[in-house]
Formats: sequence, C-alpha cells, structure tokens
Amino acid sequence: MVTKEEILEAMKSVSDPEIGMDIVNLGLVYDVQIDNDRVYIKMTMTAPTCPVTPWILSEAQKEVENVKGVEAADVELVWEPQWNPEMMSDYAREQLNMY
Repeated sequence: MVTKEEILEAMKSVSDPEIGMDIVNLGLVYDVQIDNDRVYIKMTMTAPTCPVTPWILSEAQKEVENVKGVEAADVELVWEPQWNPEMMSDYAREQLNMY
C-alpha cells in the first residue's frame, strides 16, 4: 500500500512556476488521505487569482497517479484555511530568503 510520504514526495516534483518552489514545501498541500489504491488530496494556492491553478492541480494529480500502487487521485482545491507564508517549510523560507 502506498504511503503518505510517497505521495508527498511525488508532489514535490510540482512547482509553482511563479515562485520557483514545489507545492509541498510551499505548504499548499493541506491533507492527504489514502483509501486502498485511491488518494484524496486537499490543497490550496497562494492566491485565489493564481493564473496557473489549473495547471498545478492537473500536474499534482498526474504525479500522484504515477506513484506505484495508486489507481486514481482526486485533488480538491480548498481556500480554508487561507494560505500564508508561515505555512512554508523552513527549506522554502531559506531558499526564498524569507527569514
């Protein structure tokens, strides 16, 4: 059975092209649930007006569905809680000089 860590690792290959950082380290992935070979993800964007939202959601779904043991992935876009820079990992803050 696939693990949450494997899913998050796969999602690290999806970057926000405007920021240049992956969606996991940006803190955009809020929840990952696994039910046998199906994965349910709740995630957000840095802003509701993000022009690459459809692309990011599509790429996230594609990368998760490429993980061995995953039959299908459902990526849900949510706006609560509202994303803020404090949700980023220490790695992202360091890379983006936000300390």
